[in-house]
Amino acid sequence: MLFFLPELNNSALFALWSLPFVLPLCFIVAWSDMRAMRIPNWCVLGLFATYILIGIFTLSFTSFLWGFVSLILVLLIGFFMSAVGMIGAGDAKFAAAAAPFIASADYRFFVALFAANIIAAFMTHRMIAKTKMTDLAPTWDSWERTWEFPMGLSLGGTLALYMILSAIMGA
Repeated sequence: MLFFLPELNNSALFALWSLPFVLPLCFIVAWSDMRAMRIPNWCVLGLFATYILIGIFTLSFTSFLWGFVSLILVLLIGFFMSAVGMIGAGDAKFAAAAAPFIASADYRFFVALFAANIIAAFMTHRMIAKTKMTDLAPTWDSWERTWEFPMGLSLGGTLALYMILSAIMGA
């Protein structure tokens, strides 16, 4: 266990088997949201399919079913937030698909990790948008649409980091 992190309750076995599928999806979500300010539906469906296919074999049946409760709860909250203009619909759908991957006992840790990730991603994105580094990807919408932030950068990054930590320090 790392000295500054609590032991996570997420199944290390579940995290290890999920990582080869979750990490590329998280990367694509971050990339796509920065490039076009869109999270592809196939990434959301792929994340959900990964949960079903890996979770059924590596999680207890009770934990597996509670994942669906998390998904529905986050989906309802996300749709409300999207309807009032707080977040995009793709962000809401991705957050809902990611919810089952998070052990309910780890939600406080996950929220703190997400908050730190949002701050770091926002500051980094905004600083880079003011430099010539944007010439590496000149057509990305997120450089110009300063009234919006590509939340997929934070959502994908946080899920990826949580799953890596779960694989290392999970139950």
